[in-house]
Amino acid sequence: MDFTFVSGNLGLDLAGTVGRRRGERISLLASPEDLARWTVAAGLLDTPPAVSDDDYAEAVALREAIYRLASAARTGASFEAADRERLNAAAAPAPATALLGEHGLERGGDLRAALSSTARAATELLGGPQAGLIRECEADPCTRLYVDASHRRTRRWCDMRRCGNRAKAAAFRARRR
Repeated sequence: MDFTFVSGNLGLDLAGTVGRRRGERISLLASPEDLARWTVAAGLLDTPPAVSDDDYAEAVALREAIYRLASAARTGASFEAADRERLNAAAAPAPATALLGEHGLERGGDLRAALSSTARAATELLGGPQAGLIRECEADPCTRLYVDASHRRTRRWCDMRRCGNRAKAAAFRARRR
């Protein structure tokens, strides 16, 4: 499966690697290799990093903590201390590097650096004014969280090409019946 980056925040995009959270969950990060591919697809690193089973478990735990924190921000609930601690611990190491090389942009670092960059993006979102703009996709069964940066703050779907198009097509079919 291909990864999508439509949430408006890298941390939410990591959380979005699980679909259909209220039903039969679909995980796009089913293995350490998938996580390595995600770091490249996310534009964090140029080459897939080495990912051990422990690294993978830590990344999945970070993903779930980000989801719970963003859900809490969306509903106005308090952040769980353990989730905050996990996010802060992941954000603490040096982030991935972006350097201007001889042939253009060169992104580097290891998995820890890539996860640090991701955790820092989530931290900036959750601790800043955009935390109040976190929404959940209205398309059933999608549960992706995203930042509603639309002009009127009325965005309903995580991605117009997928969820929005499906919802509009279903509404059209219902009207035609």
